[in-house]
Amino acid sequence: MASSLTTFTDEARIALDTLSGRAAGLFSPSLRLGVTGLSRAGKTVFISALVHNLIHGGRLPLFEAQKSGRIARAFLEEQPDDAVPRFQYEDHIAALVDDRIWPDSTRAISELRLTIEFESASGWNRMFSAGKLSLDIVDYPGEWLLDLPLLGKSFADFSREAFEMASLPVRVDLSQAWRALSATVNPNADADEMIARGLAESFAAYLKACKLDERALSTLPPGRFLMPGDLEGSPALTFAPLLLQGDRRSRSGSLQAMMERRYEAYKTHVVKPFFREHITRLDRQIVLIDAMQALNAGPGALADLERAVTEILSCFRPGRGNLLTGLFSRRIDRILVAATKADHLHHESHDRLQAIVRRLADRAVARANLSGADVDVVAMAAVRATREGMVKQGRETLPVIIGMPLSGERINGETFDGKTETAIFPGDLPEKVNAVFDVSGPDHRQSNDDPAIRFVRFRPPKLERTAEGVTLSLPHIRLDRALQFLIGDHLA
Repeated sequence: MASSLTTFTDEARIALDTLSGRAAGLFSPSLRLGVTGLSRAGKTVFISALVHNLIHGGRLPLFEAQKSGRIARAFLEEQPDDAVPRFQYEDHIAALVDDRIWPDSTRAISELRLTIEFESASGWNRMFSAGKLSLDIVDYPGEWLLDLPLLGKSFADFSREAFEMASLPVRVDLSQAWRALSATVNPNADADEMIARGLAESFAAYLKACKLDERALSTLPPGRFLMPGDLEGSPALTFAPLLLQGDRRSRSGSLQAMMERRYEAYKTHVVKPFFREHITRLDRQIVLIDAMQALNAGPGALADLERAVTEILSCFRPGRGNLLTGLFSRRIDRILVAATKADHLHHESHDRLQAIVRRLADRAVARANLSGADVDVVAMAAVRATREGMVKQGRETLPVIIGMPLSGERINGETFDGKTETAIFPGDLPEKVNAVFDVSGPDHRQSNDDPAIRFVRFRPPKLERTAEGVTLSLPHIRLDRALQFLIGDHLA
């Protein structure tokens, strides 16, 4: 799909941008890693933990370069793009380590350069390589990525699909107010700013309602309606889908003409620059998803998550370039789909979570046609907030997770103060993978009050210290495996 998002002129500009970037990095090898995901997936925590573990020599047994002692040091350097906000690593680490609170979520694009000095495992490579890699980490909201398919859709296509999605059983009640308001509007009537504003606000309210935890819905373009940034209140965000009759062309000066013009402005001034300036410059990509929240919300939410992952993967430019084509075009050759918050489960359920994500990713990859890119999945926790234990309950011994719930969290009627540890039995994931994806079959949950997984939000862990008083790195689950897949070959 990515090729259909650009014109010949776009591709020419991308080629010039790529050639310029390659020339600048000729004597300083770099790798651009895109980090995205939908809200609550933990992008900020992932990046912070990745950098913290590399800088502080964290325990990463599956990350070969670290395990073998070939990494001399890792340190932050000035990022190459002056016009992109810096990822505020120091602030996020202070929140995690000192205050033991989770940092603020990603609201816009940001960037960070981590330079790794290493010794190659190959004598041949040691002769010709400086043993230095600059990892440019690009953090951006997945909601913005979901806008990219709009580049290939007309306003009529966008409107038709929006109403089809809004009529799905999992959304129909949430969209009722917006659909009712839309039914009172005549697209062929004269353009009216207050009508346009009312429709846009009602549409945005419906999209925001979809994102609440109990629904956990994911496919929600336009993304800037949820994260407007400095565009809030602008005409480019004051539009909404309309109930159109057939393929009738819009009358000049009509409400439909106004909405079409603003929709096209949104694509031209918001979506296309994001694609050209950021997505087309990536070499590797990780997509973080909160699969457990979708599992708890039911098959409809999981199907919605699969649709979102398919749309996201369709927007990348997969493949492997050779020495010549690589000068003019970057391609993403490795993509990792990571289910986060594995620390909310006992390790006995990790394989089931990974199997569910594997099924979701395999179907999404098949639909997205990602030929030329290696795709893998992992169940992980970039920062592990719990530890495991066993608790006797009568004659049974239950596997539990132990941690400090956030202030205000409730378990069995008890409200926690953010200072007390507790042990909970989180529940088990279903054994049969197919069952959780079957929208027409019985819900794998017993009821909304008895979800598959009991979610409790825990505080970040208190870091251990050595006898010498040195603070250890942030604990994790399979962050090392993610690192090996994403950058291990560049440190070989």
